[in-house]
Amino acid sequence: MTYPIIPTGEGVTRQVLADAPELMVVAFRFDRTGASGALHHHLHVQSTYVATGRFRFTIDDDTFEVGAGDSFIIPSGAVHGCVCLSPGQLIDTFTPRRDDFL
Repeated sequence: MTYPIIPTGEGVTRQVLADAPELMVVAFRFDRTGASGALHHHLHVQSTYVATGRFRFTIDDDTFEVGAGDSFIIPSGAVHGCVCLSPGQLIDTFTPRRDDFL
């Protein structure tokens, strides 16, 4: 199944790549420096892989920069968001599935 590309903010899109009740894989594309993923939280555990680009992430009280090839885990309930430093793509995996993305 091919899922639609959904705008999520200025310069940011989201596309579900695969899903099952226990797991979901989503691509987020940032097409310009300064585009952001607003601070938010959810019950899902999230794994983020930086496919391309460079980003500044905040998770709770921790702020750090990541680039292509980096990955990390965001715990359930953690407040997190990012700012794009160089256009690129993030691959996020959620468990369980983010039904709000369907």
